[in-house]
Amino acid sequence: MMLLRLFAFIVFAAPLAVNAQSLTGFSPATVEDQLACEARLQALPSSEAFRTHLRELTKEPHIGATPANDRVGAYIAEVMAAAGLTVTQYPYDVYLPSGKDTEIDVALVTPIRLPLNNQEYILSEDRFSSHPDLLQGWNAYSGSGDVTGEVVYANYGRKEDFEQLARMGISVQGKVVIARYGGNFRGFKAHYAEQYGAIGLVIYSDPANGGFTSGAPYPEGRQINASSVQRGSLLTLPYTGDPLTPFEPALPGDDTNRLDPADIADLHTIPVAPLPYGSAKEILSRMAGEVVPSGWRGGLPFAYRVTGGPDLTVRVRVDQPHGLRRATNVIGTVPGTEHPDEWVILGSHYDAWTFGAVDPLAGTAMLLTLAEALGELAANGCAPRRSIRIAHWDVEEYGIIGSTEWVEQFRDALTEGGVAYLNADAAASGPNFGGAASPSLKGLIEDATKVVMYPGSEQTIYDWWAERAARGGNDAPTLGNLGGGSDHVGFYTHIGVPSAGLSMSTSAPIYHSNYDTFAWYERFGDTDFVFGPALARLDGIIALRLANATLLPYDVARYATDLRRHATDLARRGEVASLPIGFDALMTSIDALDAATALFEERREAAVAAGLSGAEAAALNAQLIALEKAFIHQPGLQDRAWSRSLYASPDPFSGYASWMLPGLRYEIETTNGPGLEQWLVVYVQSIDALAEKIRTLSAALE
Repeated sequence: MMLLRLFAFIVFAAPLAVNAQSLTGFSPATVEDQLACEARLQALPSSEAFRTHLRELTKEPHIGATPANDRVGAYIAEVMAAAGLTVTQYPYDVYLPSGKDTEIDVALVTPIRLPLNNQEYILSEDRFSSHPDLLQGWNAYSGSGDVTGEVVYANYGRKEDFEQLARMGISVQGKVVIARYGGNFRGFKAHYAEQYGAIGLVIYSDPANGGFTSGAPYPEGRQINASSVQRGSLLTLPYTGDPLTPFEPALPGDDTNRLDPADIADLHTIPVAPLPYGSAKEILSRMAGEVVPSGWRGGLPFAYRVTGGPDLTVRVRVDQPHGLRRATNVIGTVPGTEHPDEWVILGSHYDAWTFGAVDPLAGTAMLLTLAEALGELAANGCAPRRSIRIAHWDVEEYGIIGSTEWVEQFRDALTEGGVAYLNADAAASGPNFGGAASPSLKGLIEDATKVVMYPGSEQTIYDWWAERAARGGNDAPTLGNLGGGSDHVGFYTHIGVPSAGLSMSTSAPIYHSNYDTFAWYERFGDTDFVFGPALARLDGIIALRLANATLLPYDVARYATDLRRHATDLARRGEVASLPIGFDALMTSIDALDAATALFEERREAAVAAGLSGAEAAALNAQLIALEKAFIHQPGLQDRAWSRSLYASPDPFSGYASWMLPGLRYEIETTNGPGLEQWLVVYVQSIDALAEKIRTLSAALE
């Protein structure tokens, strides 16, 4: 074992010397110690540890806020405590449906009576598929009801799909809509179906989206088979988290103010049920109306039609009870030696729709592997200056609830001391590196990829990443923009903590199905269990640099670079929408920000090299942490008071996609010219405020 550790140290530490002179924010006196700790970190995460954690975490299906999920949380706490972290549990009582008690029936009524299967087949090749606690497919926060009606096919059930149906003169009023997964968040399929008057909704997994049209179905290959069902939440409230406690944590106890569910207008009322394509074809193949528009055809071997006619009727029955249920976040902390109230947070949820091998537990296993490494470092001379917190969130799958409640509970502490949040949801399933980040973390992430080796090669992750970018015709690899759908949302879009999500991943069409198992993972995911440890090294180095830098190594110059690109894109969208508002004032503010950041970057490195007192550095870091808050607009975005970031938000019409400069984007998408002019003023003021903050920092460094 000692020889293996020594070999790992040599292999993984080799690139570090090349970059020893360029650790942003580190004084010369601290660089050597930092690089030594990073080298020790890289030698610690092992494939054996990662595999063991993933196997233990995926022993049984564990929907959030259930005894099975509590057992997973207990394992997580045990591992982190054994690693030397201080483990704290944070309980909440949240409004959740019960999957175990949900009753669902979908059936053809005419022309024949035919109950439709909505649970995966038991497979001899997957030892987990016969687990007695596996449930049928279901959608959380469906309405309850028993309806029968004619059928209308709505493609992906997007806003534009329902608009096209209306242009075609096809009404869904009083009908059962059938739509395929993909294209938007499933909750918006229900939202638009209900808005247009449908009485029920069936969402099915089409083989064109991860099925036999892409390769062999499971268990022969990685693709979904005829019985694969995608589960998932439908929650589409104008705020994230517990439906009954917007803006406030859902703490246990009678003194917590909770809304009455009957008063929440945005909860769905129509019954919604998911189906596999093996069952959906029984409906779709019998439809007799006009052929679907271009782009609406899926992968089943018959003509797709928009309407079924009066001779085809489908029954959808859902009985879904809801109530307050206990959810628990489990957080391990490596306390900071100098600034314990400044937090670098890495997190992923641990609840899953079934076993969750890919989503989310590959990320959870990676974080446990990293927690063990950080614990060993802290016990042997490499304790961080700022606290590093490893967070495991409960009930994310229901609506990003656990992390949101924690953010709301610790809003003030995070506003003052939240250095960064790194998300690891489903982060470690295969060979493809990528990610998304706020501008201020992009340079740090890129630098870290240059010192971690890509598994099984003699190149760094950055080299691998750059090669693939070049093949795509790009000069350099790029990080994307954060959208919705995971636990960064509360940190980033509600209170303005710089955030990122990085992954080593592969295609996993078995998403949210009973086949997201350790058996699928070891055959089609990270088959050698090497990419999880590699990501642990990368996330660990990012965390250590944020935790130990004299001045926080934010990529301040990237603010203007990215803002200019996003503003240019929106100006083009405005032209397409024939909006006469100019973006000159916005661009002028961005140019001024660019000049301010250039001066700051120059003075930061000079000041760090010359030496700063502890008090000077602490005051400057407090100002650096506050930079991202310049984008926080306290009244919130249009119709979404909880979403406060002027820089980024989830798409309010589809859910997952990222909207950049969302206040402006909303006005363009809704073609509201006067509103756009008012929001341009808000944006100019915000960017000017950020530039002034940075000029103040530069003056302090002079």
